[in-house]
Amino acid sequence: MSARDEILAAVRGALHGADRTERPVPRGYRSVAASNVVDLFAERVVDYRADLTRCGRDELPGVISKALGPARKVLVPQGFPVDIEGVPDAPDLDDYDAVVTTAALGIATTGTIVLDHGEGQGRRALTLVPDKHVCVLSEDQIVPGVPQAIARLDPARPQTWISGPSATSDIELDRVEGVHGPRALHVIVVP
Repeated sequence: MSARDEILAAVRGALHGADRTERPVPRGYRSVAASNVVDLFAERVVDYRADLTRCGRDELPGVISKALGPARKVLVPQGFPVDIEGVPDAPDLDDYDAVVTTAALGIATTGTIVLDHGEGQGRRALTLVPDKHVCVLSEDQIVPGVPQAIARLDPARPQTWISGPSATSDIELDRVEGVHGPRALHVIVVP
């Protein structure tokens, strides 16, 4: 008898006479209270080494300017809801220091922002090439978990899911940021 046959025989023996009735698995432990969604999102975004600022809508232009810091050349996609200086797109994205976008939604349990490249978000490459990405998100766009995000997103639209600045580790586990996306992510949450 081969080792494979021995293992399968042992599994069959263990299952012999077992109750095979399917029962739903309770998933209540995964739920997030609605009152904690924004706070949990903020906590998780910071856990991923991104910066996070919460401010009022009237403070947004100043907060965006501060988040951009010394960035000189900024991309601001068409449909961005705040009037700030920048260009909507460019053929050579390497010449730009930062991009400012909105997002389709944020996910509290993972600290993820999701772009579906609609108004105010631009094409995918805009958020992958410049060294800094500043993303503005409303509190009502933050959902508790991935299932709620999937339910809200249009599967026919392209999506970019971002959890913190771009990072990878080499074989010695040395973290390197900015390899395949921005080195810095700053999320701004407004009411």
